[in-house]
Amino acid sequence: MVNIFFKYWLLITFCFFTYSVNGQNYNPAKVNKKAVTLYQQAIERANDNNYVSAIGLLTQAVAIDNNYVDAHIAMASIYSKLNTYNKSIESFETAFAIDSIYTIPDKLLYSTMLASVGEFKKALAALNHVLTVTPPKNEKQLAAYLQRKKNYEFAVAYDSTFLKDRRYSFNPVNAGPSINTKESEYFPSLTIDKKELAFTRRINQSNEDFYSSNFINGEWNTAKALAGEINTSYNEGALQISQDGKWLVFTGCNRPDGLGSCDLYMAYLQNGAWSAARNMGRKVNSDQWDSQPSLSPDKREIYFTSSRPGGYGGMDIYVTRLNEKGFWSEPENLGPQVNTAGDEQCPFIHADNQTLYFTSNTWQGYGDDDLFFTKKDSAGNFTTAPVNLGYPINTINKEGTLYITADGATAYYSGERPEGKGGLDIYSFDLPKEVQPKKTLWITGQVHDKKTNEGIASTVELINLSNNQVVNIVRTDEDGDYLITLPVGNDYVFNVNKKGYLFFSDRFLVAGTEADSTYQKDIALQPIEPNASIVLNNVFFDVNKFDIKPASYIELDKLIQFLNDNPEVTIEISGHTDNVGKPADNKLLSENRAKRVVAYLQHKFISPKRLSFVGYGETKPVADNKTEEGRALNRRTEIRITNK
Repeated sequence: MVNIFFKYWLLITFCFFTYSVNGQNYNPAKVNKKAVTLYQQAIERANDNNYVSAIGLLTQAVAIDNNYVDAHIAMASIYSKLNTYNKSIESFETAFAIDSIYTIPDKLLYSTMLASVGEFKKALAALNHVLTVTPPKNEKQLAAYLQRKKNYEFAVAYDSTFLKDRRYSFNPVNAGPSINTKESEYFPSLTIDKKELAFTRRINQSNEDFYSSNFINGEWNTAKALAGEINTSYNEGALQISQDGKWLVFTGCNRPDGLGSCDLYMAYLQNGAWSAARNMGRKVNSDQWDSQPSLSPDKREIYFTSSRPGGYGGMDIYVTRLNEKGFWSEPENLGPQVNTAGDEQCPFIHADNQTLYFTSNTWQGYGDDDLFFTKKDSAGNFTTAPVNLGYPINTINKEGTLYITADGATAYYSGERPEGKGGLDIYSFDLPKEVQPKKTLWITGQVHDKKTNEGIASTVELINLSNNQVVNIVRTDEDGDYLITLPVGNDYVFNVNKKGYLFFSDRFLVAGTEADSTYQKDIALQPIEPNASIVLNNVFFDVNKFDIKPASYIELDKLIQFLNDNPEVTIEISGHTDNVGKPADNKLLSENRAKRVVAYLQHKFISPKRLSFVGYGETKPVADNKTEEGRALNRRTEIRITNK
């Protein structure tokens, strides 16, 4: 996607090949002299990088003598430098039609042009022709040819088996003049609601600063430099804003407080302005190059690229984790499932907190750096082989960082395209379904004291209800605010723990919810005191039965943890029903359910002296029994503090 100059330049000097092969149609000595003069002038212009003028002169030359093969080849080469691939191919094919033998050496660059527009079968055929007729004698050069052949073979096979949707069209959309300018804009990063876009802008081709734009009334407003102390006279680059828009992690190079050539820095949004950046310290940064950070949606992990010794290759991807005490850990290499003997860079962890995108110049691809993705297994490790994103996202050129929205459908990147505003611009495009991450929804809210309404810093935990696995553990900020992202397609148990308070638990039955859905969940924590009570929302029984269903164990184990953390607390377990059926039967059912919960706790070594139970049947409703929703709320299990 990111255009760079091709490595294979035509040697533009005025010379003629003199093959003595029977059957060739082209004789350089018989070219019209006026055409030759124009050709020579064109070569001079090309050597001065005045490609447009050179093309004009060559166009005149072939108009005088359309059989002028060298002029057609020169045009093809110059078009390649201008990234005008189709015109380059057209010029090559005109030359080949005149003389297929004289032009054999030019089929190498021709194959590159074909590959640049996705014509990999034709590119492979052209390259095979060169290898068959005039294979290079130099071993290093031959190895380069064979590597390119391997890339083309991969492309032919991969595109026919991996990308199933043949209707997919790669059509990047420029983010527009509110974001892109004559300067270069790059490293796009969005908040999860897609309402703020932060990015780096290079000012006067030298200083790099951070800017952001807000999506208001269906369009991006004019980008402004980030408020506060974040921008300095030093370069700020390779940023990512957190999903909630409150943290910013980025790369700073050659700064006075730097530990290596480039380090990772962190800044925080405070009262609408960004704090001065802080170096993440020696625990995270090395004396080498540390860059390209990507912050996980729960703000507990940072993936980044480093050239530090001890890795698998030149550039490897590492992860540092935020521990329970609020410190970042020693970085961990992601291992050979991701890193190779070559370079892996540009990590991006998606909002699903499972899918990692990155670039590699060693995993099999189309050439140079390709984009890949891999996913975490149930234990949180990247164990599957990386998957190439395929053409046309990957090309034979060097690819760079992607940022993918929470719904998994749209990717943002920076590139240089003909319709751009100048330099690198920020673009977006639709991702093919085969390479999309899991769609996500998100929950925001505040944890606060039920009595005082003051925010509480605490831990919020999400557990997949189907397999009892922890999906997310998020720490709220000092004000108790939090944001959690969740892959769609599952139901979840929601737990909050804070010392001195009763734990909170709830269910999120969102398996059928669409991506990009937003939930607001403010959580009032009850201080531990006599008669404080909570409902155990995730304790389940079958209809008219009192056997505890396995899905209840998540919640009951949280209750056990609470009791172990607060050994002085004694509790009453109470059972409640709706008013369907006979009152006596309901009272007995509720009592048996409460008794079973107590038995489970005792089985887990909670002292019987700390536990009591009671069945209230239908006598203490909390909702109207006339509706199913009300009856469901009345069917509940509660705990009440009886002594502290």
